[in-house]
Amino acid sequence: FNSSINSVLGEAVASESVKDRIRQIVRDEDTSKPFSDKEIVAILQKENVDIARRTVAKYREMLNILPSNKRKKSFWEVKH
Repeated sequence: FNSSINSVLGEAVASESVKDRIRQIVRDEDTSKPFSDKEIVAILQKENVDIARRTVAKYREMLNILPSNKRKKSFWEVKH
């Protein structure tokens, strides 16, 4: 059974779908400027998902996604 997170409109959003969205956001980010947890919160809020930064951090860790400063790749790492 999934816990849920309230959307801005008050509807429940399954935590698994939020985790999937976080995974997608990180997968599609610019690796030279990865999103911070705060920026991921802002993206999700634009999609009407009301979530705390610490919850994003917890989900990111559960998904084995490194923090933004560890995901950053330089221009040369991307090109080689």
